[in-house]
Amino acid sequence: MKNTCKAIMLVEDDEVDAMTVRRALKELHVANPLVRVENGEEALGALRDPAQAKPCIILLDLNMPVMGGIEFLQAVKHDAALKRIPVVVLTTSDEQQDKLASFDLGVAGYIRKPVDYAQFVEAVRSVNAYWTLSELPQ
Repeated sequence: MKNTCKAIMLVEDDEVDAMTVRRALKELHVANPLVRVENGEEALGALRDPAQAKPCIILLDLNMPVMGGIEFLQAVKHDAALKRIPVVVLTTSDEQQDKLASFDLGVAGYIRKPVDYAQFVEAVRSVNAYWTLSELPQ
């Protein structure tokens, strides 16, 4: 990710999936710190905390307890202070309705988590390459 970008927020309830994301980012030499929260409610709390810096990108799982990904997206994209943070859905869901709802709510991308680790690393590499080249609002 760009040097001006600080943290990457991962909204993921599954410990194994979170470890896989960390491992892939480390393998790709992404130096940005990864801040993990376990559900949408926890993520909103962190994003709205004035003591915490806003992440430059959010990697979002959809299927989570307490507050799922779609509900989180609705809250973030209707909050003037948060709506410009790019959100990339990283999920196991292949449901057309989830894709439509995500894009209707303004996600920057929708990636189905590959089961194969090498393919997963390539998916994360693509996200990293895109956001390294993209100009983000300050």
